[in-house]
Amino acid sequence: MSVDPFPCNGNGNGNGTEYVEDVSPGSGALPPRARYASSDAPSLSLNGSWRFRLSPTAEAEPFAREGYDAGGWAEIAVPGHWVLQGHGSPVYTNHRYPFPVDPPRVPTENPTGDHLRCFDLPADWPHGDGDGAVLRFDGVESCARVWLNGTELGTFKGSRLAHEFAVGPLLRAAGNVLAVRVHQWSAGSYLEDQDQWWLPGIFRDVTLLHRPADGVRDFFVHASYDHRTGTGTLRVDSDVAGRVTVADLGIDVPAGQPVTVPVRPWSAEVPHLYDGVLATGGERVPLRIGFRTVAVTDGLIEVNGRPVLFKGVNRHEWHPERGRALDLATMRADVLLMKRHNINAVRTSHYPPHPAFLDLCDEYGLWVIDECDLETHGFTELGWRDNPVDDDRWTPALLDRAARTVERDKNHPSVVLWSLGNEAGTGRGLTAMAEWIRARDPARPIHYEGDHDCRDTDVYSRMYAGHAEVERIGRRLDGGPRRRRRLPFVLCEYAHAMGNGPGGLADYQRLFTSYERLQGGFVWEWIDHGIAHPELGFAYGGDFGEELHDGNFVCDGLVLPDRRPSPGLAEYKKVLEPVGITGDGSAGTVRVTNGYDAADLSALAFSWSYQVDGQTLATGALPVPALAPGESADVGLPAPPAGAPDGEAHWLVRAVLAADAPWAGRGHVVAWGQVQVSDRTPPRVPATARLRPDDGAFTLGPGTFDARTGALTAIGGVTVTGLRLDVWRATTDNDEGAAWQHDPRCGPLWRRLGLHRMRHRLDAVETGDHALTVRTRVAPAGRELGLAAVYRWTADGDRLRLAVSVVPEGDWTLPLPRLGIRLGLPAPPSDRVRWFGGGPGEAYPDTKSAALAGRWESTVADLQTPYVRPQENGARIDVRWAELGGLRVEGEPLFLLTARRWTTEQLDAAAHRTDLVPGDTVWVNLDHAQHGIGSQSCGPGPLPHHRLRAEPAEFSFVFSPAPGTA
Repeated sequence: MSVDPFPCNGNGNGNGTEYVEDVSPGSGALPPRARYASSDAPSLSLNGSWRFRLSPTAEAEPFAREGYDAGGWAEIAVPGHWVLQGHGSPVYTNHRYPFPVDPPRVPTENPTGDHLRCFDLPADWPHGDGDGAVLRFDGVESCARVWLNGTELGTFKGSRLAHEFAVGPLLRAAGNVLAVRVHQWSAGSYLEDQDQWWLPGIFRDVTLLHRPADGVRDFFVHASYDHRTGTGTLRVDSDVAGRVTVADLGIDVPAGQPVTVPVRPWSAEVPHLYDGVLATGGERVPLRIGFRTVAVTDGLIEVNGRPVLFKGVNRHEWHPERGRALDLATMRADVLLMKRHNINAVRTSHYPPHPAFLDLCDEYGLWVIDECDLETHGFTELGWRDNPVDDDRWTPALLDRAARTVERDKNHPSVVLWSLGNEAGTGRGLTAMAEWIRARDPARPIHYEGDHDCRDTDVYSRMYAGHAEVERIGRRLDGGPRRRRRLPFVLCEYAHAMGNGPGGLADYQRLFTSYERLQGGFVWEWIDHGIAHPELGFAYGGDFGEELHDGNFVCDGLVLPDRRPSPGLAEYKKVLEPVGITGDGSAGTVRVTNGYDAADLSALAFSWSYQVDGQTLATGALPVPALAPGESADVGLPAPPAGAPDGEAHWLVRAVLAADAPWAGRGHVVAWGQVQVSDRTPPRVPATARLRPDDGAFTLGPGTFDARTGALTAIGGVTVTGLRLDVWRATTDNDEGAAWQHDPRCGPLWRRLGLHRMRHRLDAVETGDHALTVRTRVAPAGRELGLAAVYRWTADGDRLRLAVSVVPEGDWTLPLPRLGIRLGLPAPPSDRVRWFGGGPGEAYPDTKSAALAGRWESTVADLQTPYVRPQENGARIDVRWAELGGLRVEGEPLFLLTARRWTTEQLDAAAHRTDLVPGDTVWVNLDHAQHGIGSQSCGPGPLPHHRLRAEPAEFSFVFSPAPGTA
């Protein structure tokens, strides 16, 4: 076999470009069909290195004519995007079209990439057999024109959809020339405004498929399950006569004939697949069959007779170097990461994914809402005037997109709902799509968020509804049309995972599990779309000189661009746990609840550990019955170990995989619960040390102070700088909020108030025999409000206690970002940090479900969360004590700890990770409290009980040399 990446001389001509602005889906492509592969139908991948030329307009020089010399062209990887390979630049917009809105017209400045590939057929390639071959494109953005050996095959639009062309008579044994002209902008671009980078190119596979005589062109696997009888009914419709066999079930019937047998059902929790074969006169097609029935029954989405709770994510396809050109290993890594974090569902926002992704969802088990390649969001700027989905001229293109989605993916048991698209308004075109899908596949419900009257849909779907509204919907008090009130509710997007966050996940999940109508939701979204950049780390909108862009709004995922899980993903895993573990530590029992939709607990093993002050003293196995879905049991714990010391005690119960699973190994933690047995004893420091003057300074126990200002300068041998009250944090994306929201956006209001530039006034330094008191006022310039802050220092010899009292002055209507103290410590050679408190990762008031009380250790560098746009991050919550920089700090009450090698001001000013350069000081924040996180970058802000109100507060810290540093 020879696949030469460099083109031979081509022939053929033609350079008309009318098709670019034609609202039709294209010409010449074969009807859509299911995607499959068989050993009787060999294929030839045309992926690899292609010759490439970029032209500024669609009127590029013809290049497929006889004798054309492309020797001077560049080389480019296919699949790939040319703008990520040194040819032009990517563009990011959320919903605004990056070209004038004049449908179906597009600018003359229309980057056009010409691609050439020369290939030979393998020596064993069948010849003269049926129609010979099909050329398949799995994804090209946004419009393509194709020639093979000088003959034009046709044109197509629908970037994330498969298109095939019959090419059998055109093939040669050697010297085949495939020429593809790709335009960045086309009429199709108006249908693909999907909150992502605009990235032209051939970004999915290109494959030559042999088609044997009497082979299958298309087939439809219907595999339902009756939960009452435990039987499945299989019928495989085929366009040619054949037989269907499933060895494990003893099935051997003609295609098209139904057969009912006892089966194990398919679900996202137990994704049982049966291997079958569809055999015709010329081909044996392998089948992967999952028996399951999806229905909306009595206002609930049920699969196999049981309601499901979607614990989902929205998934754009993304790789920081290759864009939407994903390989199988990356897709598999995504699915495994989802499964390991208790995610059970994916909405393919906002287009059908690479088909291999659905194979993985079938295999590992994920519910899928398969979304059509459609969004016209930019028409909101025009009040939806001229929206294509309500214009009959565009309806054939919409129907083509619906058909290509359904036909390609119809045989996947993981696909449980079809989605018409996203944020495309409403109109006759959507109604036509829904009617076509129902006629073709009545066995799956239809989803579309924009249809709030639910005229065309079977599910009431919303985005970013706040907790209070979601509860009203759950209680069926939301009103609306009668049809809608009878439908299940899904939050197809919620909890915007942009930067630090999202907050409020646990509050949403409590609603989902409290009201049966609420069938879960899909966090926006899976991955940050940062583009790897040598100077910036990861680039976002505006970093490529775009005249119109939406900044880092493209970085809003639960995993960072390099697929490192964010703290938000750890929080989501905890919130989604399919096993509830609660209890009363003093009673010696825990309640275990099975929260799975279909699986019992037989795959899990349970264990206990007994901890005092964060140290594990004893462990053991915990017998738990294999509870059925929805069942609970009270399980007794053993007696605490004899001789256990006094202190803050907890039981920790874990549920882990009892054996290796396809998606994780034995011992993988699925769920955990921590139950408190006894309370913490707060630190007590009697004021026995005397305050002593010493050459312009005061000493008090281990503390040294400036005698004039009362400022702390050292604790023991550790230099301390800049200790003062701190209320500012580098605003998060969720603090900044979204401009279209009605709720107050705290970030801009904080800056307007001046909280990022507070001034500190010294009012008094008061000395006593055993105490030093410093009175200050902290306030922003140009405002009359402020905070009266009093620092009272006492000591008992080895320990120094700081009691802080804060009283707001003036009319404070805004919450505070944070409230605590900040101080600087010399950066030690070893910057280890140890603490007893919530861990191991970052947590804030409304993102603390995953914070496990224990003893943890890190470095200052590893405490940071490297969000693509730097912002407040890295806090450890509910800290009892911490050791860093030679000091030990204890708090009363519990506190939040952050430590950085840069100041908050430097963090606030940074636009990219590379703007942050570690300094010689570790800046430590010891916070009494912080404002919640929320998800107001697109969703609601923090709930009222997570807001940090400006009100009188008192808190204290005890400082002493860390053990081993005296």
